[in-house]
Amino acid sequence: MYDLIIVGGGPSGASAGRVAGKAGISTLLLEKENFPRYKPCGGALSPYALSSLDFELPESVIERDILKVRLHFRERYIERQRDYRLALLVSRKAFDNFLLDKARETGIEVHCGEKVLDCKEREECVEVKTLQNTYLAKFVLIAEGSGGMLKYKVRPQRARRTEYDLALVSEIPEEDEVIRNRFPGLIDIHFGTAPGGYGWIFPHKGYYSVGIVGTAEHLKHPKKVMQDFLQANGFSGELHVCAHIIPLGGIKRKTVSSRILLSGDAAGFVDAFIGEGIAYAIRSGQLAAETVADLVLSDRKLSDLKEYESRCTQEFGNFLVSSLKLEKVMHRFPEISFKLALRRKEILDKYLDEVVINRSHKDYVRWLLLNFSLAEPASKITSMTGKNQ
Repeated sequence: MYDLIIVGGGPSGASAGRVAGKAGISTLLLEKENFPRYKPCGGALSPYALSSLDFELPESVIERDILKVRLHFRERYIERQRDYRLALLVSRKAFDNFLLDKARETGIEVHCGEKVLDCKEREECVEVKTLQNTYLAKFVLIAEGSGGMLKYKVRPQRARRTEYDLALVSEIPEEDEVIRNRFPGLIDIHFGTAPGGYGWIFPHKGYYSVGIVGTAEHLKHPKKVMQDFLQANGFSGELHVCAHIIPLGGIKRKTVSSRILLSGDAAGFVDAFIGEGIAYAIRSGQLAAETVADLVLSDRKLSDLKEYESRCTQEFGNFLVSSLKLEKVMHRFPEISFKLALRRKEILDKYLDEVVINRSHKDYVRWLLLNFSLAEPASKITSMTGKNQ
């Protein structure tokens, strides 16, 4: 009988495992893949994600330090640089493996290559079945990402197409010097590429991460959109493309049953506007493990497990709700929104300062409403000329 079984060894599961191990509760982590494993992702870590870790990342994991962003809307673009770090780019293969090693060092039990088939709640425990064995635990954390099916043990209703995005990504090899010259310390974001989303080019070490993301409801021909984006940016040939879904954060979802918790993408914890999920995967995993450890070690009531939901809401839930509101406004009026952002540099500067660093969509939206109007005549914006503003 374990105190906690964690399903999934990605950033959320590994972060939960580290907290549980340090707290001293008996913990088993089950991961279907053998690590290190490939993970399709842009691989950008925000300042919030980095601040959530209780250790420094080694140089072997870090591939780029990003201080600048280039924002496109069709034929126009703007570049902005800040005097602080906007993101770190990492290989998810190396980063996830490192996080799992940091969980292992706390003494928890880790089984890789063991896929969980089912979880069943009993009166006194949860029964977890894998291809190899059956385990029992007082609590189970499902941290298997957006594609897993075990989350429906907590939340039976399936997500509608309006509640998630579809992302396609390709990793394209290139000489490191060519990458540094083309994208010197910056990430490249292209709005107007995919309905309700954007395209990206991230300059990793020895390869580009190139992809698109858009709302599943409106992204009718994702392969063609991806192909057009690749060709428009000079990428050709036989390229391997992976697809995955990303839940829209800010939508109210059940994340706790009597003994099972959801974290990360499985819980729907993703910034709806930019699609960032790693930070919330890490933090929700930590909060889940802290909640379980508190119940186990303090012999508290089983109903107190619901404190996990309120802790997530207080920590980042309201931020995700605001991100969903911003996503709806910006993508409902893309022509006006993004052309106005390109014309007025302070709009992007304020976004980087208030949202990326201070993590306040609410203050940013309030500032926008006080200083600008999305109802500004479209003809005035459309008539703007010149490419680099």
